[in-house]
Amino acid sequence: MYTVILLLIFSYLFGSIPFSLLISKSFYKIDLREHGSGNVGTTNTFRILGKKAGIVVLILDMMKGAIPVWVAMLVSTDIDFPVIIFGVVAAIGHVYSIFLKFKGGKAVATGGGAILAANPIIFLILVTTFLITLKVSKYVSLGSVFAAIALLISVMFTSDPFMIGFGIILGIIVIVKHISNMKRIKEGTEPKITFM
Repeated sequence: MYTVILLLIFSYLFGSIPFSLLISKSFYKIDLREHGSGNVGTTNTFRILGKKAGIVVLILDMMKGAIPVWVAMLVSTDIDFPVIIFGVVAAIGHVYSIFLKFKGGKAVATGGGAILAANPIIFLILVTTFLITLKVSKYVSLGSVFAAIALLISVMFTSDPFMIGFGIILGIIVIVKHISNMKRIKEGTEPKITFM
């Protein structure tokens, strides 16, 4: 039980690390929260800091979700607990970071990392959905929402109730966090990407 508690604390704290903000302040001398959408997620990093920083933050944010799941898998002989739960907690840490007064990103990359670690096939489905939507629409936010919908559908074909639960929680979080983006798309004010 102590192992589970320690892993839960680690997952939340690791998920809470605002890598985009650390990079923007350390290497670019700006506060990412004061630019673009004001969000500390991957998309705003791409928009404000460029491709190089965006790719680094994307990888780091994905690892925030994947590493807790992988660590739980390594010690799974010592715990009787579904490993995907640690991915859920990491994603919650990303959205409600203790280091940012319980504010944060939208859990797309961190949640994606958790899925990558727990179920690579579903991860490939989500990435494919995201990239096709992004290519057609040029909206990152719309790609994220369609990937969330694909997640909600995909997990229903698994026999793992915990994966289904995670998929529902993550899918709903991502969709709800993107409601303002959907409104901006409708109004024609949501920025499009220019590199695809």
